[in-house]
Amino acid sequence: MKAPQDIILRPVITEASMANVQLKKYTFKVAKDANKIEIAKAVEALFPGTKVASVNTMHCRGRFKRMGRTAGYTASSKKAIVTLTEGSKTIEFFDSMF
Repeated sequence: MKAPQDIILRPVITEASMANVQLKKYTFKVAKDANKIEIAKAVEALFPGTKVASVNTMHCRGRFKRMGRTAGYTASSKKAIVTLTEGSKTIEFFDSMF
Protein backbone atom coordinates (compact mmCIF):
# COMPACT_ATOMS: atom_id res chain seq x y z
CA MET A 1 0.00 0.00 0.00
CA LYS A 2 1.21 3.50 -0.81
CA ALA A 3 1.88 6.18 1.78
CA PRO A 4 -0.58 9.12 1.91
CA GLN A 5 2.19 11.44 0.67
CA ASP A 6 2.47 9.32 -2.49
CA ILE A 7 -1.27 9.59 -3.20
CA ILE A 8 -1.88 13.31 -2.51
CA LEU A 9 0.77 15.12 -4.57
CA ARG A 10 -0.09 18.82 -4.19
CA PRO A 11 -3.03 21.19 -3.73
CA VAL A 12 -4.57 23.00 -6.70
CA ILE A 13 -4.63 26.76 -6.12
CA THR A 14 -6.89 28.47 -8.68
CA GLU A 15 -9.76 30.93 -8.46
CA ALA A 16 -12.32 28.22 -9.12
CA SER A 17 -10.89 25.83 -6.53
CA MET A 18 -10.60 28.55 -3.89
CA ALA A 19 -14.25 29.51 -4.43
CA ASN A 20 -15.24 25.97 -3.39
CA VAL A 21 -13.35 26.14 -0.07
CA GLN A 22 -16.36 27.79 1.61
CA LEU A 23 -18.40 24.72 0.59
CA LYS A 24 -15.73 22.44 2.17
CA LYS A 25 -14.58 21.21 -1.24
CA TYR A 26 -10.81 20.95 -1.65
CA THR A 27 -8.94 20.18 -4.88
CA PHE A 28 -5.73 18.15 -5.06
CA LYS A 29 -3.46 16.69 -7.73
CA VAL A 30 -3.29 12.97 -7.00
CA ALA A 31 -1.43 9.93 -8.31
CA LYS A 32 -2.80 8.62 -11.60
CA ASP A 33 -3.35 5.11 -10.26
CA ALA A 34 -5.06 6.16 -6.99
CA ASN A 35 -8.74 5.32 -6.55
CA LYS A 36 -11.39 7.21 -4.58
CA ILE A 37 -11.10 5.06 -1.45
CA GLU A 38 -7.32 5.53 -1.28
CA ILE A 39 -7.70 9.29 -1.79
CA ALA A 40 -10.26 9.58 1.03
CA LYS A 41 -8.05 7.63 3.45
CA ALA A 42 -5.00 9.70 2.49
CA VAL A 43 -6.79 13.00 3.15
CA GLU A 44 -8.00 11.79 6.55
CA ALA A 45 -4.47 10.60 7.41
CA LEU A 46 -2.64 13.76 6.25
CA PHE A 47 -5.10 16.21 7.83
CA PRO A 48 -6.18 14.96 11.29
CA GLY A 49 -9.73 15.80 12.31
CA THR A 50 -11.14 15.73 8.79
CA LYS A 51 -13.90 13.37 7.66
CA VAL A 52 -14.40 12.85 3.92
CA ALA A 53 -17.98 12.78 2.63
CA SER A 54 -17.25 12.21 -1.07
CA VAL A 55 -14.45 12.21 -3.65
CA ASN A 56 -14.83 13.20 -7.31
CA THR A 57 -11.92 12.45 -9.64
CA MET A 58 -11.04 13.54 -13.17
CA HIS A 59 -8.27 12.80 -15.64
CA CYS A 60 -6.65 15.89 -17.19
CA ARG A 61 -4.97 15.14 -20.48
CA GLY A 62 -1.72 16.83 -21.48
CA ARG A 63 -1.97 19.98 -23.56
CA PHE A 64 -0.24 20.55 -26.88
CA LYS A 65 2.53 23.18 -26.55
CA ARG A 66 4.98 24.67 -29.02
CA MET A 67 8.33 26.35 -28.43
CA GLY A 68 9.44 27.62 -31.83
CA ARG A 69 9.48 24.68 -34.20
CA THR A 70 9.62 22.11 -31.40
CA ALA A 71 6.24 20.74 -30.39
CA GLY A 72 5.06 18.32 -27.74
CA TYR A 73 2.57 17.60 -24.99
CA THR A 74 2.64 18.52 -21.31
CA ALA A 75 2.24 15.71 -18.80
CA SER A 76 -1.24 14.38 -18.13
CA SER A 77 -2.47 14.26 -14.54
CA LYS A 78 -5.36 13.36 -12.27
CA LYS A 79 -7.30 15.74 -9.98
CA ALA A 80 -9.55 14.97 -7.05
CA ILE A 81 -12.19 17.22 -5.49
CA VAL A 82 -12.66 16.13 -1.88
CA THR A 83 -15.85 17.14 -0.04
CA LEU A 84 -15.72 17.10 3.77
CA THR A 85 -18.65 16.43 6.10
CA GLU A 86 -20.45 19.23 7.94
CA GLY A 87 -18.94 18.44 11.35
CA SER A 88 -15.45 17.97 9.94
CA LYS A 89 -12.51 20.19 10.73
CA THR A 90 -11.29 22.40 7.85
CA ILE A 91 -7.87 22.08 6.23
CA GLU A 92 -5.68 24.87 7.63
CA PHE A 93 -3.49 25.16 4.53
CA PHE A 94 -6.41 26.43 2.44
CA ASP A 95 -7.66 28.72 5.22
CA SER A 96 -4.38 30.63 5.17
CA MET A 97 -4.89 31.50 1.46
CA PHE A 98 -7.61 34.06 2.19
